[in-house]
Amino acid sequence: MRFAPPILSVSLCVCPVSIKVGDKVPAFSLKDQNGVERSLNTLGAKALVLFFYPKDDTPGCTMEACAFRDQYPIFQGLNAEVWGVSGDGASSHRRFAERHQLPFPLLVDEKNKLREVFGVPRSLIVLPGRVTYVIDKEQIVRLIFNAMLDASGHVSNSKIILEQLGS
Repeated sequence: MRFAPPILSVSLCVCPVSIKVGDKVPAFSLKDQNGVERSLNTLGAKALVLFFYPKDDTPGCTMEACAFRDQYPIFQGLNAEVWGVSGDGASSHRRFAERHQLPFPLLVDEKNKLREVFGVPRSLIVLPGRVTYVIDKEQIVRLIFNAMLDASGHVSNSKIILEQLGS
């Protein structure tokens, strides 16, 4: 007998959140670093790991993106896609992805509209936050992991939830 996976929310700060665990994600569409339009509709029956990060080529963001890169085959095996999101432009995303051989798209959110929809908080008042959402194939949020200083925790916690979901 299979039990429903637990719904989990992890946060290392107290902050307002627009989208909560258990919410259905609103439809969105953004272009990636190569100009390809990405939306939930293109995922089919796959789960999505959507990670918001502050800035391309900064130490913590590079560590996080490379951790997702190194585990990307495992995410694919769990029937999940990985998309990164920051306020950097397409050319910055392209350089970042090429420099670090990132196999997943980086969505361009220059006006931070998607960040606002999800309620991703700022850290230390000025820095865009680092928050990861695991969204199941029914487009329901199953994990919100908010930790500015635990870049690798975003990857490990996402994998745990996807394994529990049996995506």
